Amino acid sequence: MTRIPLRSDLRALSGYHSPQVDVPVRLNTNEAPFSPPAAWLDEVAAAARDIDWNRYPDRAATELREGIAALHGVSVDQVFVANGSNEVLQSILLAYAGAGGNVTMFSPTYQMHAQIARVVGATVVEGKRNADFTLDRGEIERVVAASKPAVSFICSPNNPTGTVEPRDNVEAMLAVAPGVVVVDEAYAQFSPWSALELVNDDSPLVVTRTFSKTWSMAAARLGYLVGPRWLVADMEAVVLPYHLDAFKQRAGLLALKFVGDMEARVRDIVAGRDKIVDAFSRLPVTSWPSGANFVLFRPDTLAGTTVWQGLLDRGVLVRDCSSWAGLDNCLRVTVGTDAENEAFIAAMKEVLA
Repeated sequence: MTRIPLRSDLRALSGYHSPQVDVPVRLNTNEAPFSPPAAWLDEVAAAARDIDWNRYPDRAATELREGIAALHGVSVDQVFVANGSNEVLQSILLAYAGAGGNVTMFSPTYQMHAQIARVVGATVVEGKRNADFTLDRGEIERVVAASKPAVSFICSPNNPTGTVEPRDNVEAMLAVAPGVVVVDEAYAQFSPWSALELVNDDSPLVVTRTFSKTWSMAAARLGYLVGPRWLVADMEAVVLPYHLDAFKQRAGLLALKFVGDMEARVRDIVAGRDKIVDAFSRLPVTSWPSGANFVLFRPDTLAGTTVWQGLLDRGVLVRDCSSWAGLDNCLRVTVGTDAENEAFIAAMKEVLA
C-alpha cells in the first residue's frame, strides 16, 4: 500500500481535542448546561417533515440571515452564515490570508485561530498578553507593525481566560491593522459589551458569533458573522455551493423566536459563574475575572494536573489547560446547572483539603 504523506507544513499539527469522559458532571467544553426549549424542539421536529429533502437548500440562506440581521439591527447583506463559527473563521482566512499571508493573535487565546490559519497556509504571528491576561495597546501596535497582518484576531471574551477586551483595544487594532480585524464573540452574550456597535461598511471589522453556547445548539454547528457588505459579498469566492443545509437553516431561524428564553438562561449562567468565583475566593485558588460562561483558575497548593485528576475521580470533568503556553498549572471550568456547580465546588473542597 502506498501512503501519500500529509502536507509537510501540517505534520506537526494536531487537531483541536477536548477529552470526552463518561462522568456525571462534564464541565470542560463551554457548552450550554441546558437543553433547548421544549417548544423549539417541537417546532424543529415539525419543520423536518416539511423540508424538501430531495432539493438543494437555499444557497444564500436568506431567511436565516434576515432573522439574524433583525436580531442585531443590521442589513441582511451584512450577515454571513456557515457551519459553526470555525467555518466562518476559515472562510475569512481563505478569503484574505491564504498561503503566505500573516495572521496575528495574542496568546493565550482560542487555539483554533492559529490552527485554521496554518491549515490555509498562512503564517501565524503571536503577540503576548500580560500576566493577568490583559492586552496592552503597545503590544497590539508592535505586533501589527512588525507583521502587517492580512487578518488580525481579538477574542472577546477571550477563551480560555475569560478576559473581556475593552473597546479601546479593538479601536486601537482597527487604527493600525492593514487587513481584516476579527473580533471573535463566541461568548458575547455573557459579556458587558459587544464590538457589533463598531461594525460599518467603512471599517474592515468583522464580529463572529455562534449558536453553540447561549442558544444550546452545539450539536447543530451553526455560526455567523456580521461585517461590512463588501466583506460578506467576498465570502462567495471561498464558500462551497449549498454549504449550509436546509435543516440547519430552519433550526437556526426557529431559535430566533426564543430570544427571551436565551436571555433568561444567560442570567442563570452568569449567576452560576458568580457563585463559582465566590467559592474560589475561599479556597487556595487564583482565578481571573471572566465575562464568559467559564472561569480559568490555578490551584495555589497542588499541581493543576493533580487537581484535574482529583476532580475526575469524583465524577467532575474540567479542562486541563496546564500544558498551554502561558497557562502553567491552569484549569478551566464551564458554568453548569446549579447542581453541577455545587458538585464541582464540593469536589474542589475535597481535593484541596
